[in-house]
Amino acid sequence: MTDTKLEDLSIAEAGTRLRDGSLTSVALTQDTLNRIKAIDGSLHSFVLVTEERALADAERADRELAAGQDRGPLHGVPYALKDIYNTAGIRTTCHSKLLIDNIPTEDSVSGAKLAAAGGVLMGKLATHEFAMGGPSFDLPFPPARNPWNTDHVTGGSSSGSGAAVAARLVRTAMGSDTGGSIRGPAAYCGTVGLKPTYGLVSRRGVFPLSYTLDHCGPLSCTVEDAAITTEIIAGYDPLDPASADKPAANLRRDLEAGVAGLRVGLPRNLYRDAEGLSPEVVRSLDRLAEALAQAGAIVEEVTLPSFEQFSACGRVILTSEAYAIHEKDLRERPGDFGELLFLRLVVGAAISAADYVQAQRMRRELSMVVNNEALRQHDVLLTACALGPAPAFAQFPPDRAMTWPIQSMPFNVTGNPALSMPAGLSGTGLPLSAQIVGRPFDEATVLRVGRTVEKITAGWGVADKPELLAAA
Repeated sequence: MTDTKLEDLSIAEAGTRLRDGSLTSVALTQDTLNRIKAIDGSLHSFVLVTEERALADAERADRELAAGQDRGPLHGVPYALKDIYNTAGIRTTCHSKLLIDNIPTEDSVSGAKLAAAGGVLMGKLATHEFAMGGPSFDLPFPPARNPWNTDHVTGGSSSGSGAAVAARLVRTAMGSDTGGSIRGPAAYCGTVGLKPTYGLVSRRGVFPLSYTLDHCGPLSCTVEDAAITTEIIAGYDPLDPASADKPAANLRRDLEAGVAGLRVGLPRNLYRDAEGLSPEVVRSLDRLAEALAQAGAIVEEVTLPSFEQFSACGRVILTSEAYAIHEKDLRERPGDFGELLFLRLVVGAAISAADYVQAQRMRRELSMVVNNEALRQHDVLLTACALGPAPAFAQFPPDRAMTWPIQSMPFNVTGNPALSMPAGLSGTGLPLSAQIVGRPFDEATVLRVGRTVEKITAGWGVADKPELLAAA
C-alpha cells in the first residue's frame, strides 16, 4: 500500500493499483464523489454529477478487471466531459437556456471512446455558453472558478475542465479549443492542456462553434495523462468531414527520451511587445529556454508573423462561422442567449463574404510560414500561452466580455498541435504557463518536450495542486 492520497494518483499510478488489487474502481470513484461534494460548491466546475452512472461504471470495471478483461490504461479511472459533448440519455446543455432540456440519444465519438476504454464518467463540466460567451452570470449555471484563488477566472471556454483537473476532482477531462479554450484554462489553472492537430480527434457529437477551427482534446494532471487520453480519443472518423485518416501513434513510447539534439524555436516577437504581458512570464520563458538548452536542446530565436495578424484572421473566421451556426436562434430566440454571447455573435452578421474569403486566404499564408519555414528548421516552438496569471472576476464589468491576454489563436489558425504547460507560479501564487507547438500530427514530439518541461519545472518549487484544496 502507498500513503499517496487517491486524488494525487496519475492515470498510470491508479491503473497499477487497480490491477494489483490494492485499490478498486469503486473506492476510487467514491473518493472522487466525496471530493466533488466537499469542494465543488465553491468551484462550480460540474454542472451535472452523474453519480449513479459513475458507480455503475466503476462496479463494471472492477468485475472486468477481476475477470482478466483489461480495456487499457483508463479502465476504472474517473474522467469528465465538457458540457458540449453529447451524452446518450444524459443532459447536454452547452451551459445555455437554449438547450437546458436537451437529452441526446447518442454519445459523442470521444465520449464513446472513453467509455469503451473503461473510463468512469463522473459528469458534465461547466463551459462558457456554447463555448464562446462568458464567463457570464445570466446563464442557467454559475461560471467555474479558479481553484488557486476562487476570486479569479479559469479562462474559457473549457472552464469547468480546467477547474476540475486542477482541483484533482478528475485526472483528465475533455475540452474543446477554437481560439484557445483548452490551453487557456490549462494555463490559468496550472494543468496540462493539449490541442491536437486539426483532424486528429473526431468532433462528431460535440456542439460546433467554428467548423474550420474547432479541435477536441484533453486537460490533464500530467503530460503522460494527456498522452494516454489522446491515444484513446484519436482516430479517423469518416463521418467527420475534417477527420484525418492517419495511423495511430504511440504517444508514450518516447516520453522519457529527453530533448538532446532537438531544435527548439523561440518566437519572442509573438509576445515581446504584447499588451498585458507580465515580466514574470518573460522571465519564466527565458528560464525555461535556458534549461532546455542545458538539457541538450538547440534553442534558437525565430521570427513569425505578428500575433495581430493571426488573431485578426482567426477572429474573422470564428465569428463568421459561429454566426452561421446560431443564425436561426438569433432571429427566433434572441432573448434566450446570455447577453455576452449575443453581443459576440451578432458581430458576425456584419462580416462580408469577401472578409471571410480573405481571412481564409491569409490563413493559408500564415500556415505556410509556420510549417514551411519555422517548423522546417525546428522540431518544436516554445512560446507564451497566457501572458500573465489569471485575472480576477472583479477586473471586468459583469456586462462586458473579457479580453483574454492569451496567445493561443495562431495555432488554431494553422491547426498545429499545441500544448500548454505549467511554468512556475506568479508572485501572487497563481500559475504561469508556456506553450509548446509542433509539426502537424507530431504530438509525440510535443509531448516528449512537454515531459522534459514537466521535470524541469518540478524543481522550481511549484506546488502540485492549490493549497486551499490540500485539506479537502
